[in-house]
Amino acid sequence: MDDYIDPQARCPGPESLRPDAVIIEGRTHNGHACRIIDNTCSVARKDLVEVLDGLIAARRFGMAALSARGGQTLVIGRPEATHVQFGDTLYRLLLYPYEARIERF
Repeated sequence: MDDYIDPQARCPGPESLRPDAVIIEGRTHNGHACRIIDNTCSVARKDLVEVLDGLIAARRFGMAALSARGGQTLVIGRPEATHVQFGDTLYRLLLYPYEARIERF
């Protein structure tokens, strides 16, 4: 994916959430709290649960070392960006160590 994410970015705080954001809580394979947040308020809860369960099953939560665009420097906890589609709508999915956020492009 060609989207740039600041390698110094950290999980945004509650001030970046809509007051009506939909939050689904879960537990990682090793018991850490994790969650998925729909900051668009437009995705069905069952779909959010399915995505959260899939991320947990794939062990996508937790600390990971990633390099920015294949660089030589690894940054622990750097967010990953991808996309996810629900129905006909494509959303941005930001994956932080213990939080996944769904945002509009």
